[in-house]
Amino acid sequence: MSTDAVAQAAAEATRPTEVTEGALFGIENPLLDISARVKPELLAKYKLKANDAILAGDEHATLYDELLADYPVEYIAGGAAQNSMRGATWLLPPKSTVYVGCVGQDAQADQLKATAVRDGLRTEYMVDPTTPTGKCAVLITNNDRSMVTALGAANNYNEAHIQQPEIWKLVEQAKVYYIGGFFMTVSPATIGLIARHAVDHGKQLAINLSAPFITQFFRPVLDEYLPMATVIFGNEAEAAAYAQTHELPDSSPAAAARHLANLPHPKGVSRTVVITQGSEGTLVATTGSEEVRTYAITPIAASEIVDTNGAGDAFAGGFLAGLTRGEPVDRCVAAGHYVASVVIRRSGPSYPATAPEFTF
Repeated sequence: MSTDAVAQAAAEATRPTEVTEGALFGIENPLLDISARVKPELLAKYKLKANDAILAGDEHATLYDELLADYPVEYIAGGAAQNSMRGATWLLPPKSTVYVGCVGQDAQADQLKATAVRDGLRTEYMVDPTTPTGKCAVLITNNDRSMVTALGAANNYNEAHIQQPEIWKLVEQAKVYYIGGFFMTVSPATIGLIARHAVDHGKQLAINLSAPFITQFFRPVLDEYLPMATVIFGNEAEAAAYAQTHELPDSSPAAAARHLANLPHPKGVSRTVVITQGSEGTLVATTGSEEVRTYAITPIAASEIVDTNGAGDAFAGGFLAGLTRGEPVDRCVAAGHYVASVVIRRSGPSYPATAPEFTF
């Protein structure tokens, strides 16, 4: 092959692809976020860390009522992956995205769906009439947020829903899949159906580590499906937790990223691992390369930061938009940084009604 032909083939391989209807399919736990700025004493009372995400236990049963009684709260349609999918939708053509999860048959579910529709995200929720819609207390102190999730109906999602012909058709038409790590606690069987379809059909599968406790307490599920992913997201805390639980000799984010990038894929496909580090920049590792690249963020004045809640979700959303378009990694990262920079200037993981200024 001539040099010109090689160059043309390389250009074709990296050229953005047409974004078809339902090209990006996401699944996880739809939740109604109850967000408030709180006193540090509230975190201390419930033994919570300032920047963490956990599942609610019996000891947190009174937290939600206390939050509502003592603080002015804001309700946000949330769940990490749904936040990301709304962010991706903001950058993509109409009807490009669809999101699945389980909700109750209540006003909270109606609010979630209305918010998604407003943001252009199609939802195909499984409805459990016997269990209330899940909720998440988002406790903000300074620029940190501690999230305590009561999964409710979200915990009841099962593979029977995704196997319904009208839902599975949505899986089949998608080109990119996004599975939030919190879903590892809910329906591994559903993850397996999506992951195997992605592997068998040569499609992109993105998985988020989502929280340190996922790698600490749900390692068998994570270890089964991470090798099937073509993209893995995480932050520095999640990377450190992964390194610790897997006893890596080097627990740095870069070493964890390199290790994750080189997990053997069933079809030998290359993988991209993206580790965000807030203001310290974003690390990217790829299969077969010792280099871990650092992408600097655009600095934002502290006075402009309103709320960092959802910044990581927003970054994943921007990156997924680029991935769905077939953009190169550097443009995907740039899109992620842009969407995150917009979100942290707003209250909660919300997106403007105006069109984004970012262009691919």
